Amino acid sequence: MEIVRLDQREPFITADGSSIRELAGIPAGNASNQSLAEAVVPPGGATIAHLHHRSEEIYLFTAGSGLMKLGEERSEVFAGDTVVIAPGTPHKLWNTGTEPLTLLCCCAPPYSHEDTFLVD
Repeated sequence: MEIVRLDQREPFITADGSSIRELAGIPAGNASNQSLAEAVVPPGGATIAHLHHRSEEIYLFTAGSGLMKLGEERSEVFAGDTVVIAPGTPHKLWNTGTEPLTLLCCCAPPYSHEDTFLVD
């Protein structure tokens, strides 16, 4: 059994500009069909609008508040909210709050830089 501890994962910057710590996935070497990462957008920060042609994503917001653009729709998001992002759908996050906007991001197939296409 492998237990992954969030505080022992080194953050890195993804193609969309967010800071993530991968918990499960191909680079971590512990999952091959999906990935799970914690992403953080600092107060006043934003991701770059992007899409994934292959991956479906699920965002579970765990702290903070912000604005999410999904396709042409915009909506406020708060800790406890979940958003499903279909493959091919452009999306972007803005942190509109005063604390880090933190979320868990699950991707299937796993996240890859090669499947991330910037649209900003």
